[in-house]
Amino acid sequence: MNIHESAEDYLEAILKIREEKGNVRSIDIASELGFSKPSVSIAMKRLRENGYITMDDTNLIYLTEKGRRIATKIYTREKELSLFLQNLGVSADTAIKDACKMEHDISEETFLKVVEFNQRV
Repeated sequence: MNIHESAEDYLEAILKIREEKGNVRSIDIASELGFSKPSVSIAMKRLRENGYITMDDTNLIYLTEKGRRIATKIYTREKELSLFLQNLGVSADTAIKDACKMEHDISEETFLKVVEFNQRV
């Protein structure tokens, strides 16, 4: 399944906000990612058209099963990579920032080795 990195970031943000606040609105996503509300609105339209999210009558945003699978995969990668970097001695803030950059491009083989390493430490 090919999806742009920016779409993955939006889906992951929706998942995180849902876990933290319970409800997700475009303004929450804009705040989380540091994007303008119009940019988020355009992205939400595309995500909706591609079947990754739905929106109700009050403009609350929900991940579809398809969107949830991608968001969960990216979020899990971010957490594991961040833990790995912290285990190497990288500060938490830097580890989180670097993990966000790495999560999209790392191979499955390397990711599985990171998970193995984390489990041994």
